[in-house]
Amino acid sequence: MPEESIDALTTLATGDVEVEGRMPWSSNATFLVTVTRGADRRAAVYKPHRGERPLWDFPGGLYRREVAAYEVSVALGWGIVPETVLRDDAPLGTGSLQRFVDADFSQHYFTLLEDECWHAELMRMAAFDLIVNNADRKGGHCLLAEGRIWGIDNGLCFHTQPKLRTVIWDFGGSPIPQDLRADLARLAAHPPAGLDRLLNEAEVAALARRAAAVASMDCFPDPNPDVRAYPWPLV
Repeated sequence: MPEESIDALTTLATGDVEVEGRMPWSSNATFLVTVTRGADRRAAVYKPHRGERPLWDFPGGLYRREVAAYEVSVALGWGIVPETVLRDDAPLGTGSLQRFVDADFSQHYFTLLEDECWHAELMRMAAFDLIVNNADRKGGHCLLAEGRIWGIDNGLCFHTQPKLRTVIWDFGGSPIPQDLRADLARLAAHPPAGLDRLLNEAEVAALARRAAAVASMDCFPDPNPDVRAYPWPLV
């Protein structure tokens, strides 16, 4: 793991947390915070458990799924999700802290798709969403920052039932790169050990099954016309 990521994780996990304000346009209470560890000061996104709005189709504790998405991204070696940790001692109680990426917010999935240079990264994110069963991959959750594409807002993932709702369907019928399939097969055989503190046993088993299934696919799937396959709003 790069030293910068280790530093970010250490600060997020141990630094002093100061709330700066509430993030706009969030359905759940989400806060911009500053995390300080000595001379290291970092902006982060804080999602406290107590700020979650109850959902009929997902259990409480979406903040744990944010952390689980990061752990899966690291295990795959794909670097899709910014550094994310679990904090029990944050100002509003237990929640997730994710490093804030200073993105070009004029860019999103649909603008990035227009430039073929980003297609490999978008394919990787499409494969990631297939295995984590992402129920809410909006276009605005694909951020261009630091010369790469990041995937944020991963709380609605890891359900045991099929819930995939994503805007990334443009690669349907395209071959899944062999290196991605190899990474997914490895994850299916050895899910990250730390997931058992974030997800239940059935959710971890479902993740492994989905990873094995996608690893065996030749091509990306098309959306199922019989189910709601897109989130709302799209961006």
